[in-house]
Amino acid sequence: MSVQVGQLRAFLAVAERRHFTRAARDLGIAQPSVSAHVRRLEADLGTELFHRTKGNVSLTPAGETLLPFARRIVADVDAAGAELREVGDLARGRLALGATPSLAATLLPPVLARFHAAYPGIELVVREAGSRDLVAALEEGTVDLALVILPVRHDVLETQALVREELVLAVARSHPLVSRRTVNVADLRDVPLVMFREGYDLRVVTEAACRAAGFAPTFAVEGGEMDGVLRLTAAGLGAAIVPSLVIEPHRALKAVRIAGSALTRTIGLAHRRDRRLSRAGQELVETVRALVRDRSWLKTSPPGLTVLR
Repeated sequence: MSVQVGQLRAFLAVAERRHFTRAARDLGIAQPSVSAHVRRLEADLGTELFHRTKGNVSLTPAGETLLPFARRIVADVDAAGAELREVGDLARGRLALGATPSLAATLLPPVLARFHAAYPGIELVVREAGSRDLVAALEEGTVDLALVILPVRHDVLETQALVREELVLAVARSHPLVSRRTVNVADLRDVPLVMFREGYDLRVVTEAACRAAGFAPTFAVEGGEMDGVLRLTAAGLGAAIVPSLVIEPHRALKAVRIAGSALTRTIGLAHRRDRRLSRAGQELVETVRALVRDRSWLKTSPPGLTVLR
């Protein structure tokens, strides 16, 4: 068996696009070449990777099994090529960084602005997703580094804690709780909440805190991402438990602290421990750490924010 990287790239493109012609366009090669790459890969592996019907292409069980391995192999080859292209400076290169939605809106912009000013030749690619999806992306090698919420328990990842922050209750200026300086979780028993979608870290934390206080939360609306939850809360549909970093003072939302700092989260950096970070990656880590230490990225002084490094 002599599987080639070009065959895996063709397989991944078809798997993503579910279409041979569009995959060929993405790869910049002719459609017959894509088909030939896939046929040779199937012959080498001794199994079909795609169901092919008129107007529809889908992965077979064998294709689904190969998909994460192919992603890792291609990512490793690309990483090796990037390392070899580095010639002692940071004049060129590519770096993929992931961040959760709240961090993509707060910490990430000043980090990338400072890094780009220092290393304008480095192409930056950003992926915004929840911590669970970012952990999968790190494992697959589709991102080099990620700003995530700790802890993440995964043997292949190395993490470092950066900041611990409080979660607060966000309320509109017209909300009945807007005059409160603090609330207990138990005070939210009959308060309609604007809730994040299923699988969102903040939804898991909120539901667990309510259960620990002896009640199931009431949802005014659910299913949103960070920006949607903040806008719906500002519109007065309900309250929401959110990171203190996302609440800007003197705007549509007020942050009410949760008594006893009962709810916190830890922000950290994660990367693959089995793959050496490129020089660009190492410099980005130092940029993040320096920015966190000097607090220059903060538009305000969020309650209960503690720098850990």
